[in-house]
Amino acid sequence: MVDFNLRNQSPSFLKFIKRVLQAHWVTLLLFLVGIGLPLLAFQSLAVVVLQEQGGFAWDNAILLAIHTIAMPLLDQIAKTVTKTGGFHGITLLTTFVGLILLVRKRWRSLLYLVLTLSGSGMLNRVAKTALHRVRPHLWEQLEPKLGFAFPSGHAMGSMTLVMALIILTWGTRWSWSVILGGSAFVMTIAWTRLYLGVHFPSDILAGWLAAIAWSIGVNLIIRPHMSRTNAVDEVEATPEELSHSN
Repeated sequence: MVDFNLRNQSPSFLKFIKRVLQAHWVTLLLFLVGIGLPLLAFQSLAVVVLQEQGGFAWDNAILLAIHTIAMPLLDQIAKTVTKTGGFHGITLLTTFVGLILLVRKRWRSLLYLVLTLSGSGMLNRVAKTALHRVRPHLWEQLEPKLGFAFPSGHAMGSMTLVMALIILTWGTRWSWSVILGGSAFVMTIAWTRLYLGVHFPSDILAGWLAAIAWSIGVNLIIRPHMSRTNAVDEVEATPEELSHSN
């Protein structure tokens, strides 16, 4: 009797799974690629850093290669530009974007921006404290730093802001400008941290990975592009209607 009931119920269950996958395959794919893979890569880096504070062989090699081009002019440029990726610089840029969203009354987008940036900062602090990786000391640093290195706060903050802006402008005429400009900003901030010798490349990579996963994760929860009408329609829609909409 139990087997008979299972056989009768299995087709319905399989249809239900099929409807869910049809309705939410984009979200599931985004969760896997945008959150799962970055977190897996971050974990791999963190395990090595936690077990061996020396880190990776390529960390020192890349830093020493960058240091070969050191000169007074680049020293000054790096020391100036790197400030835009720090706490005060990211806070100022976030406030500017937040004011635009506030004026336009995009409350959901504003909530997403605030939660994403503030949460990223807290996660960075927790990770630094938990992994307590010391900063590189391959040469006399132009910008002596206290505190731990992994993951890079500048890399994580800049990537979080750019990812938030990409998500908020996705599908608009601004999206490609944000992607290109944001990529240049993120890469520039990363270069300044490496040039100044205050971070290992793996610190930068870890900051990027954590920022990507966090920004996409908060996006899947807050869904900043959803309007009130969209939310009501989604709640009232049946699984069949959701599958047809995709």
